[in-house]
Amino acid sequence: MLHQPVLSVSGLRKAYAGKTAVDNISFMVRRGEVVGLLGPNGAGKTTTLNMILGVLGPDQGQVLIDGLDLAQHRHTAMERINFAAVYAPLPGNLTVEQNLRIFGMLYGIGRKNLTARIKELTALFGLEKFRATRCGVLSSGEQTRASLAKAMLNAPRLLLLDEPTASLDPAVARDIRASIKDYAAGGGGALWTSHNMQEVAAVCDRVLFLSQGRIVLEGDPATLPQAHGADDLEELFIRVAKEPLRPERAGD
Repeated sequence: MLHQPVLSVSGLRKAYAGKTAVDNISFMVRRGEVVGLLGPNGAGKTTTLNMILGVLGPDQGQVLIDGLDLAQHRHTAMERINFAAVYAPLPGNLTVEQNLRIFGMLYGIGRKNLTARIKELTALFGLEKFRATRCGVLSSGEQTRASLAKAMLNAPRLLLLDEPTASLDPAVARDIRASIKDYAAGGGGALWTSHNMQEVAAVCDRVLFLSQGRIVLEGDPATLPQAHGADDLEELFIRVAKEPLRPERAGD
């Protein structure tokens, strides 16, 4: 059902060598929703994503993916999630088709269905002519599109996107944003990090501002800036980065 949580994070905390990177944060992403996870460098965004992915174990707290406790049901939970980031390109010595086929098998997609899925996704992301090209020789934008195709292979319930359009030209980025909105409309949930506030305003249904490891603001990107005396989301972002606000939820 739409609007049910596909991701629930409760009391998540992580520290490195005594320095707290993520400080007791709680939030959710619902089906049909794209949520922006925003904040300056060092705010805790990547650490949060890595804990949701199971790459890092939290010092405290719980991550539920589609109702499954990640700590107790890691394998089943990971089947329902996928990820794309500009800093995590696909193996460069394999072709686009080889990468998609290997990752598809890792996600347990049957051969017949996988062939059809690869055809569908290479068309969706404009990769048909690159299917036999090694990923290492693709442009940065082409590599990003290949990573996004990989992220959609298993039709994930939860999609984690870290700066997914950072290296794309405006026309391709617009198409990618439309694809993600369509994905969410079909019942998926997405957690999206970006420093492009115009993009966030266009894509996200809700935004969370992180500062010094804590969620300090949350709300609708269309109304949140005005509620805090800012002209737009970019001005609010800069203000949060310069002068962290007290923790506050929309509607408080």
